Amino acid sequence: MNALAPLLSGLTDRLPGLQALYRDLHAHPELSFQEFRTAGIVAALLREQGWRVTEGVGGTGVVGVLTNGEGPVVLLRADMDALPVREETGLPYASTATGVGPDGDEVPVMHACGHDMHVTCLLGATAQLAARREGWRGTVVAVFQPAEEVGGAPAMIEDGFLERFPRADVCLGQHVAPAPVGFVGTRPGPLMAASDSLRVRLFGRGGHGSTPEATIDPIVMAAAVVMRLQTVVSREVGATQTAVVTVGSIHAGTKENIIPDTAELRINIRSTTPAVRARVLEAVERIVRAEALASGAPKEPEITGLHSFPVTVNDPEVTGVVQGALTAALGDGRVFTLPQPLTGSEDFGTFGTALGVPSVFWHFGGADPALYQGIDPASLLEDGLPDTVPSNHSPLFAPVPEPTIELGVTTLLAAAAHWLCEEAGRA
Repeated sequence: MNALAPLLSGLTDRLPGLQALYRDLHAHPELSFQEFRTAGIVAALLREQGWRVTEGVGGTGVVGVLTNGEGPVVLLRADMDALPVREETGLPYASTATGVGPDGDEVPVMHACGHDMHVTCLLGATAQLAARREGWRGTVVAVFQPAEEVGGAPAMIEDGFLERFPRADVCLGQHVAPAPVGFVGTRPGPLMAASDSLRVRLFGRGGHGSTPEATIDPIVMAAAVVMRLQTVVSREVGATQTAVVTVGSIHAGTKENIIPDTAELRINIRSTTPAVRARVLEAVERIVRAEALASGAPKEPEITGLHSFPVTVNDPEVTGVVQGALTAALGDGRVFTLPQPLTGSEDFGTFGTALGVPSVFWHFGGADPALYQGIDPASLLEDGLPDTVPSNHSPLFAPVPEPTIELGVTTLLAAAAHWLCEEAGRA
């Protein structure tokens, strides 16, 4: 904690401003690659703090660089985008925003995954680093990434990230979770699943609803595909392996007495090993094509990949270092090792992979402790979250601003301090 103390000095006085920032960001969410207002706020605040700022990286990304003498280069990352979800939290700063989705439709927009919290915490950390330069040495690259929900990290890499900014020695990132505020979870090795999203278009032959025998009904075809896909995990993936197949969207038809020509499904697949990923992808394609054939479809289905995220893998040695730093900062019994990878996905690992350096990602709790009264936090590792606690992507998801903001700033600084503060040693 001695190495961290100088970096945390004055944080309490900064918290009211960070809380106001969080409420503003929460009330003004923006969809992936549309984070223009958010990026503008980030860039302006970084410049005020004294960082060298580059905007428009990978679309709407912002990168701040602060060099403070010789020393390691540490990359800290936060994501900025929101989701097409209508907020139902009832908070006084709840979002009423709308946006235009990739299909051109107007959709409600909400920070249902907590990226507004990530931006706030990283801006709190950058403010502390800029104001407390006497407590550290080295270079920090603060990455405010667009479009995490659809894979914005590769867009930043493709925009010359490796050549345009100091090469990091370690990449650090975090995600707010519906766990009790004050607790942190991570693990060495695979932390989060790979994700593959597909768009499937099924073709039938439309006609009048009163004469289905003269048609080939793509809605029935789609229903058969949805039901059959439920057998992939239960019958083609081993009990000790991990996979999830979700049909999150289905669209077909315009009127109750018209059988349409086409139906569209959007499918999401999660996996934690290359072998399981390949098996599940093959099974999904096989089932889609077989059901179309069984239905007498006049045309082969179209299967289009939308986006893919790799498995998020924490470097084992560096994860141990970060866990030790977080434990020293938060106290014993606050930092947990997750027993298995989470089925959620992230593109944070893209930075470490592209740079060829270790990366570590962790989850910090942001849920009201009142939701966990009478529950031992350690039991959540085995039992999972209670059904009464809204999770990420829920219209009810909203971390409590305090002490979550203070926790998120502290965890970023604590992890970075191992490399940046002489008292903590150098990697």
